[in-house]
Amino acid sequence: MSGSGGSLTIHVLDTANGCPAAGMKIEFAMLERKGWIDLKVLHTNAEGRTDKPLLSATEMCPGQFRLLFHVAEYFRAKGTQLPDPPFLDCVPLRFGIADPVARYHVPLLCSPWSYSTYRGS
Repeated sequence: MSGSGGSLTIHVLDTANGCPAAGMKIEFAMLERKGWIDLKVLHTNAEGRTDKPLLSATEMCPGQFRLLFHVAEYFRAKGTQLPDPPFLDCVPLRFGIADPVARYHVPLLCSPWSYSTYRGS
């Protein structure tokens, strides 16, 4: 990966409890010719963010990426009673980076029953 100037960050908010989703596990991967390549496994901090960008300015590159948010695991750890299987288990988000010098920010707002996302600033 190469590039300069841009970054990729996330922010996960727990809309069921009205707070940042602290401690949520997130898997991050990139699509290559041979398939998905796992890049990082991260956990959100107390603010629902990661301590560092998922991709820094020097790591940014055009491509297809996937975030896998472990939503059910997060809510179970908070003591939320979920059905078996849960309605939402892992939320996959596939997205593209076209401009490696741009800032990409991916918020996820989630509950055990719904989620939404968008390209933030």
